[in-house]
Amino acid sequence: MKLLMHMCCANCSLYPIKHLSGKGMELRGLWFNPNIHPEEEYGKRLSALRELQSAWGLDIEYIDRYGLKEQARPATKGGAAPHDREERCAVCYGMRLERTAVTAKKMGLDGFTTTLLVSPYQKQDLIVRAGEEAARKHAVRFYFEDMRPGFREGLKVSKELGLYRQKYCGCIYSEAERRGLAPAAG
Repeated sequence: MKLLMHMCCANCSLYPIKHLSGKGMELRGLWFNPNIHPEEEYGKRLSALRELQSAWGLDIEYIDRYGLKEQARPATKGGAAPHDREERCAVCYGMRLERTAVTAKKMGLDGFTTTLLVSPYQKQDLIVRAGEEAARKHAVRFYFEDMRPGFREGLKVSKELGLYRQKYCGCIYSEAERRGLAPAAG
């Protein structure tokens, strides 16, 4: 199976690449993360993925666009409050997986997936819903596998490789929560 893997960061990419490649899947990567804030953080994560690409010889397509306005506008659309994590995460996952599905279809691949599926901090049910919706809309398969059991293994490899490791999901709202500047999401 040939899959396009949305890559949210280098750290979360490690285990899924190893695991899926080990199952005989051919992977191409896609960097599309306009949600990451601030721009300095965006740059650190992008650089870490480029380091991983170089070290492991990965095939990655980059849609390199820092998009704070692009991400923040739909996350508050329709009255969803910025502190409503469920709503803003659903919008963010949907935006990124929509682009991944479109790109996988254009590339003629069998399907797409995302490294978001490895993180115990992400809302897996919302990721799956967004992936399945994008798959239906663009007639390309969404590959789901719960990769969370490999999260710690990925962190270990990340430390060994000396990759930058972030401390929050990336969006402006989670950064504010992390700094104590906004109420914690529920």
